[in-house]
Amino acid sequence: MTSRKLQRRYLTEKLFHLFCALMTWTSVLILALLLICLVYKGYSWLDSQFLTSSTSRFPVKAGIYPAMIGTLWLISFTAIISVPVGIATAIYLEEYAKRNRLTRFIDLNISNLAGVPSIVYGMLGLVFFSRYLSLGDSVLAGSLTMSLLILPVIIIASKEAIRAVPVSIRQAAIALGATRWQTVRDHVLPSALPGIMTGVILALSRAFGETAPLIMIGIPTVVFITPDGPHSTFTTLPMQIYSWATEPKEEFREIAAAGIIVLLIILLLMNTIAVFIRHRSEKAHQ
Repeated sequence: MTSRKLQRRYLTEKLFHLFCALMTWTSVLILALLLICLVYKGYSWLDSQFLTSSTSRFPVKAGIYPAMIGTLWLISFTAIISVPVGIATAIYLEEYAKRNRLTRFIDLNISNLAGVPSIVYGMLGLVFFSRYLSLGDSVLAGSLTMSLLILPVIIIASKEAIRAVPVSIRQAAIALGATRWQTVRDHVLPSALPGIMTGVILALSRAFGETAPLIMIGIPTVVFITPDGPHSTFTTLPMQIYSWATEPKEEFREIAAAGIIVLLIILLLMNTIAVFIRHRSEKAHQ
């Protein structure tokens, strides 16, 4: 009887392993097919004119330069606002705040906020940033709204990375006479940096591809001039791609595919930078 149970367990384990492998490779195959279709439709449109021109009613003259610059403005201000606030909040909650009902309540709400639909943040940005603060459809309004969207993700990732640092490192630093801040600055943060950077890049990647909050605060889908400051009107690559995808002409759908390729390349570069920083940090603390 025992031998039959063991055989059944081994068979169940193999079947589950095969099922997981099948689902994984099916997902990879679907993703590969989508990428092949995108490259096939949009590769011929990728040239210097496409990257340096503004959008147009004529497909042969359309480009993504204003949308690309607007995206860089948006992501830059979003990172400047959200990253310091998120990491500082994680440090306080993990290293300084006492464990009581209030901090547990805060942790619970941060976790809940990470799962709130992005459209809700767009509504908040519309009411508070765009109308109450009179920021309109500016880069600053979009950056503040996106910062609210990704801030819970950065806090959670940073908290987990800081919590993973061994307690013995803190105890050794304090035993040698370091203050709490010196311990956090010189020992805890460098050890937690790989995990923090991974969370930051993933959060910024989410902001990079979001459109719902921007639509809610009234960001236009088409802009013919590049933004030149935080109070300028702008658009982003996802918004421009959406505009092209809704056009009836087939050429605009091919241009949208070319825009998606550019978007994927930028996201890949961002994640490559995150992997590089993580590798350097891990190597420095080995």
